[in-house]
Parts: sequence; structure tokens; C-alpha cells
Amino acid sequence: MLRHPALWPLFVIPACAAGVSGIDQPTRSAVFITLVGREDFVSANALWQLLMQVGVVVGPAAAGLLIGHVGIATVFWVDVATFGASMASVAMLGSLPPVGGGTRFGLKSMAEGLRFLRSRQVLQGTFVADLDAMVFGMPRALFPAIGLERLHGGATTVGLLYAAPGAGALIGALLTGWVGRVSRQGRAVLVAVAVWGATITAFGFAPWLAACLPLLAVAGGADVISAVFRGTILQRLTPDALRGRLSAVHTAVVTGGPRLGDAEAGAVAALAGVQVSVVSGGLICLVGIGLVGWLMPHFRAYREDPYALEVDGQAS
Repeated sequence: MLRHPALWPLFVIPACAAGVSGIDQPTRSAVFITLVGREDFVSANALWQLLMQVGVVVGPAAAGLLIGHVGIATVFWVDVATFGASMASVAMLGSLPPVGGGTRFGLKSMAEGLRFLRSRQVLQGTFVADLDAMVFGMPRALFPAIGLERLHGGATTVGLLYAAPGAGALIGALLTGWVGRVSRQGRAVLVAVAVWGATITAFGFAPWLAACLPLLAVAGGADVISAVFRGTILQRLTPDALRGRLSAVHTAVVTGGPRLGDAEAGAVAALAGVQVSVVSGGLICLVGIGLVGWLMPHFRAYREDPYALEVDGQAS
């Protein structure tokens, strides 16, 4: 609203917000699942993914429309109002302490969470599978080069490439009614990541925008299905007192993996070309998820039973 606004807050404030989200996201992930019964974990995670994808698609579109009509300052004040409503809603939930009591934050509590993860192959599999897909099969950093050079398009083409995975993820989230009937959730994650790797590989060969967009949409749909099952496995096999700490590891993986993927895609493209980077990344993703299934048999064989008890970290 200043006549001469400074540029530095646009860098500093989002960085601070991203740091705070490292506390907020694991906490919300640990809390929301306590509001439903264990038999509804899959459905709750599907709804969670639907809300996230709607926000990703609708938020920027609504902001663009509002900025054109009422200006940037008003849009930020609208954002303030919606955050206020969100905070009031959360305040109405009460304290929601972990079942059995929590652990005071510190190095000891962090080490406790990592020790729990170290001996749970099924949980490790959810993280490794996501890292495999995001580090090797995430070519988003190359979309400008693909849109401008290979597809001979402009800003609109690049924008469509960025939007296609989100659109596919939104459609996939809307159609997740069937996921509650899947019991072999470890295998479902493996299949979803394999679909992601295969479609990214095909995208690397696609010569036309009309072929690229459906492939990216299918990849986005596969990613959201993987996210639903990975989130369910994490919440199902983690005690309530440790769920926040394991959710923090999950947040680190899902936010750090794509950034590593950007670096990997850019480095390979600089050495061997854009197409080689995309195709090789998709193929490595396929090989990697095959190795995950082979080397992590507990994860591959994990079967969901909402009423099962845990035995040595594995569902009975």
C-alpha cells in the first residue's frame, strides 16, 4: 500500500513463511487424522489431497482475477481475512494433545523419532519411493526450455506445461472414491510411482503439446494417488505421540525432493540436452521404484487392515 514499496519483503517474508510451514504442515498432518476413525484414514487423506489440489488450481486463478479488478493491495487484505477465519477455526478445535502425552521439543525428541523410523521398513519405503519419483522423474525445471525450444511455443505453452500436472492431480483427487477399497497399499504406491516414471519417459519423447499435456496430467494423477497411500501408511503405522515428528520427516521429503529434482534435471540437461535429461530421469525412476519393491519386501507386501495391531513396527 506504500507509494514506493520495497522489494526486500517479497523475499524475506515468503522465506519466513516457508520456515514456519515446516512447523505448521507436520502439525496439521498429525492432527487432522486424529479427528477420524482409523477405518477412514484413506478417505481422509484423499480429501486432504483434494483440498490441496483445489487450492493450487483455484488460488492463483482467483488471485489473478481479483488483481485485475480490485488491485494487489485489496487481494492481500482478502488474504489476511481468510487467514483470520482459518485461525479462528483452528482455535475452536481446542488443544488436541497426542494420545499418551507428547514429548518436549529438543534433540532427544528428534532422535526418538529417527530411531523409530530406522527400524520400520514400511515407513522408509514411503519416503524412498517419493524421493525416487521427485529427484529423478520431476522435470519441472526444464518446462521453459521444452516449451520454448522443443515445442516452439511461448509463455502460454510454458504455462500449460506447468498447469497440466496440477490439473491431472486435481482430477485424480476428485476420483479417489475407489482408494478406500485398496488393501495392498505398498504395492499401490509402487504402481503409482511406476506410472509416473513411465509417463514422464513418454513425455520426454512427445513432439507435440497435444501429446505432452495428457501425459503430464496422467503423471499428476498418479502422484496424487501415491500421496494418498503414502500418507495413509505413515499415519497408520506411527503412534500418535510420534506422528508429528514423522510428519516432519515427510514434509522434508516432499518439499526437498522436488528441489533436488530441479538440480538433477538442470545438471543433466546442461551436460546431455533437455530430452536426454527428461527421458533418462523417467527411466531411472522406473528402475529405482523396481529396486524399492525388490529391496524392501515389507513395504511391497504391506497390506492395510484398519483394525490390525502393530507387531515390531509392521502391521499384523
